[in-house]
Amino acid sequence: MAQSHASIAGLTIVDHPLVQHRLTRLRDRTTPPERFRAELRAVSQLLGTAAMADLSLASVRIETPVAPMEAPVLSSPGPVVVPILRAGLAMAEGLLDLLPEASVAHVGLYRDPGTLEAVEYYFNPPADLGRRPVLLADPMLATGHSAIAALDRLKAAGARDLRFLCLLAARPGVEAVRQAHPDVAIWTAALDPELNAHGYIVPGLGDAGDRAFGTLHT
Repeated sequence: MAQSHASIAGLTIVDHPLVQHRLTRLRDRTTPPERFRAELRAVSQLLGTAAMADLSLASVRIETPVAPMEAPVLSSPGPVVVPILRAGLAMAEGLLDLLPEASVAHVGLYRDPGTLEAVEYYFNPPADLGRRPVLLADPMLATGHSAIAALDRLKAAGARDLRFLCLLAARPGVEAVRQAHPDVAIWTAALDPELNAHGYIVPGLGDAGDRAFGTLHT
């Protein structure tokens, strides 16, 4: 179950009950890292199912235990999963559970604490990126700086069919991404209204990378 957001073109909120149930667990500050990773992995599969609903199919000849038949398979070449390091890694695990034959291209970005701008430190895409659906994954869409930088880089490398998956989005980030890349659709579990002075989504769920990998500093 998914619905387009009436006031923001290109944004789809996946409001399936299982997504919303797991999102509440992810928001809960008492959820430990191992449970956080498991919930994020599960939600990523559900978001990925929605985002890839229009993938093209080809037909192959197979034999079942009973009879030969023509059966559908995903057209080649298959999708590329692109996690933004490091928090996107947990989402990539869920997407690869869903689509184990996908390639993985990593984008390394960190947010400058002063400017909140994204700084790149790693990028490694496959050579045929332009021929394949590309799923950019990052749990949090806050200011939009990291997503915009990653999309810029992917387009420069030839990507044409781009989809952005995030666990949680803030309205300012969605609007920034859609303005910079109006051709890139966004799938998320929820849209929160605002950011605080440090660029965190409110009410949000904190830093997804720290919570997933147990590096919170109190």
